[in-house]
Amino acid sequence: MTQIAFIGLGHMGLPMARNLLKAGFAISVFDLVQDSVASLAAEGAKAAGSAADAVRDATVVVSMLPASRHVESLYLGDQGLLAQITPGSLVLECSTIAPDSARKVHAAAAARGIGLLDAPVSGGTAGAAAGTLTFMVGGKAEALEKARPILAAMGKNIFHAGPDGAGQVAKVCNNQLLAVQMIGTAEAMALGVASGLDPAVLAEIMRQSSGGNWTLEKYNPWPGVMENAPASKGYSGGFMAELMAKDLGLAQEAAQATASSTPMGALALQLYRLLLKQGNGKLDFSAVQKLFVE
Repeated sequence: MTQIAFIGLGHMGLPMARNLLKAGFAISVFDLVQDSVASLAAEGAKAAGSAADAVRDATVVVSMLPASRHVESLYLGDQGLLAQITPGSLVLECSTIAPDSARKVHAAAAARGIGLLDAPVSGGTAGAAAGTLTFMVGGKAEALEKARPILAAMGKNIFHAGPDGAGQVAKVCNNQLLAVQMIGTAEAMALGVASGLDPAVLAEIMRQSSGGNWTLEKYNPWPGVMENAPASKGYSGGFMAELMAKDLGLAQEAAQATASSTPMGALALQLYRLLLKQGNGKLDFSAVQKLFVE
């Protein structure tokens, strides 16, 4: 049986690891938050006391961490995890990080004879819980084929974006577009409501018209329009605004590296940074609606 080590049991990692358990994989888990480790241990996972302990007998390692610095700290250097992982093993790095950071970890893994895929996800906490995530994968095609049964236990769509780092490029492009859509939707909702329209009626008109987009279909930012959306739950749960700001920053780094013009992405980043300065970083990213009504 494939032995999997899962490191990083946050809002996304915990349900992803749980789906691996449900699919019948044997997994060891580690996170700095012991309650998360204990939760999965109660469901059949092996609780590890450290990341190194988690990977000791693993042939596949999955990690889901907040940012580039956490990933590089985990894997690189003489004390990093790559020095502890058995050559020939496979690493699935599912965090959203800078493409250059992903390539650095790819190179270090290859030097030790370890296969690695950068495989960031889209779908949010609901997709993680339902096992319907989209994986955007960068790395060698043969490594992806080896990883496919494991990714399929956590997601519905698996795309090979290209070589090392390509998954991260696809992810920052996707999240930049998502942020722009969310801001545009929030702005339009606020304008319509201020002009006397019922928010639910306006949302449905736009959803079925040329302004239709994913946020209107699945994630309306106006409270009360969609019962199960974070906006109707005080903007709790979902994808934190501070993480969207981080991803938009990564998109701007990629734009600078390629001399690309991304004025909408740059504006989106500034608006999300403003939201953070107002103390809303821990709220769902749809809380950008607050900028247009307060």
